[in-house]
Amino acid sequence: MRRSSRAAGRRAERLVDTADARLPVLEGGSLLRKAFPEQWSFLLGELALYSLLVLLLTGVWLTFFFEPEMREVVYRGSYAPLQGTLVSSAFDSTLRISFDVRGGLLIRQMHHWAALLFVASIGAHMLRIFFTGAFRRPRELNWVIGVTLFALALAEGFAGYSLPDDLLSGTGLRIAQGIITSIPVAGTYLAFFAFGGQVPSHDIITRLYPVHILLIPGALVALVSVHLILVFHLKHTQWRGPGHTNRNVHGKPLVPQFSASSIGLSLTVAGVLAVLSAVAQINPVWVYGPFRPDQASTGSQPDWYVGFLEGALRLVPPWETDFAGHTVMWNVLLPAVVLPAVLFAVLYAYPFVEQRLTQEWRQERHLCDRPRERPVRTGLGVAATVFYAVLLLEGANDVSAQTFRVSVNALTWVYRVALVVAPVLAFLLTRWLCRALTAAERERLAEGVPTGDIRQTLAGGYETDHEPVESFRPGAPRREITDARTGTPSRTHRGPGRRSR
Repeated sequence: MRRSSRAAGRRAERLVDTADARLPVLEGGSLLRKAFPEQWSFLLGELALYSLLVLLLTGVWLTFFFEPEMREVVYRGSYAPLQGTLVSSAFDSTLRISFDVRGGLLIRQMHHWAALLFVASIGAHMLRIFFTGAFRRPRELNWVIGVTLFALALAEGFAGYSLPDDLLSGTGLRIAQGIITSIPVAGTYLAFFAFGGQVPSHDIITRLYPVHILLIPGALVALVSVHLILVFHLKHTQWRGPGHTNRNVHGKPLVPQFSASSIGLSLTVAGVLAVLSAVAQINPVWVYGPFRPDQASTGSQPDWYVGFLEGALRLVPPWETDFAGHTVMWNVLLPAVVLPAVLFAVLYAYPFVEQRLTQEWRQERHLCDRPRERPVRTGLGVAATVFYAVLLLEGANDVSAQTFRVSVNALTWVYRVALVVAPVLAFLLTRWLCRALTAAERERLAEGVPTGDIRQTLAGGYETDHEPVESFRPGAPRREITDARTGTPSRTHRGPGRRSR
């Protein structure tokens, strides 16, 4: 009996070991001990995660009261200036949420602020990944997932922004319909499929609603889950430092230190969004009024994340071409269809192109680059950011012209020139600055830090004492500057010494 029980126990242990090997998620001990870096820039992705959580919770609450219908009703709610006005059911329910449902306006504004934070944190997280080179092998797939999440976040934000059927969002939908119809041949068919007829149509809100609350959120949750699984599986990147190699990760274990700080961050995000929603008004649809095809709100601006698209539309002159019975509207097709497609194609392809050009695609990279060590990549990133900033500023050219009392046409021409010249200058300046910072750091490591003591030599000259460098920023070299691609020293370290002046 004892032998049979021992044999059965050994067989059970082998089965458990086999299950753990086949299902790594069962390896609870190693998972709980997984290390995460402590540097603040690694928390940007968590900001996106927790703002998405706030979005989902507030969005579920809003679905209980919002009516995604375009049938016309007479407004009889609490907001006196619009009483007796003929509005859509979507607009009527939005006002009812804002003024008649207890806590409705707070939840609405939390939902909108969380949407802005979600897109902003994804963008900031992607910039951190780009400038530190954390997209390299084996994380190319996670970069592709991140770019897709960013595109879905833009689409989700625009869909939610359009649901209230107010004058501002209705103007945005009318612009979107014009963008779709600018696509040669297929544009009119696509616009009819999306809107169900000419603008204003009675189907667009009803069709946008399931896209906003079901399709895109489902895709976002699925991609975020895959992204987190890959982060756990591939381990986190980290800055270079003593004991930091491609085979380990220095930081806080998942339980309890990292979990405690992460939970604290989630509560902070929710609290800040709640306070911001209580004191800062956003998207006051009752001020804009219901959508009317013959009206447009003065100084209307979209949310910042699609402001670059508005600026691109305003920059291109009115170019049109008639070909084979079709009118090609270049002033809409190029800035609103071709430009975003090219931008996202570049984002998707960049990790693979850079690794091929630098011959880094053959080996894994788990240590982050400092931006100054990659002057070309950093210059390209800054140039792209300047390009985006010029388009964003042009999207508000009418407001800027009125504020600074300048001509709208003159301002538009300034931005047209800046769109071509500013990114080039930004690239050259950034590349020069990165090389200058690296050279200054190389000199500091080689000669040490001046102590401030100056003495006169017998020859009549002056010399200062230097001491070894003891304080280092995250990722800064400790001994000598090395080439980030080959790992070989770029200059022999001479150690601290003295310099005659």
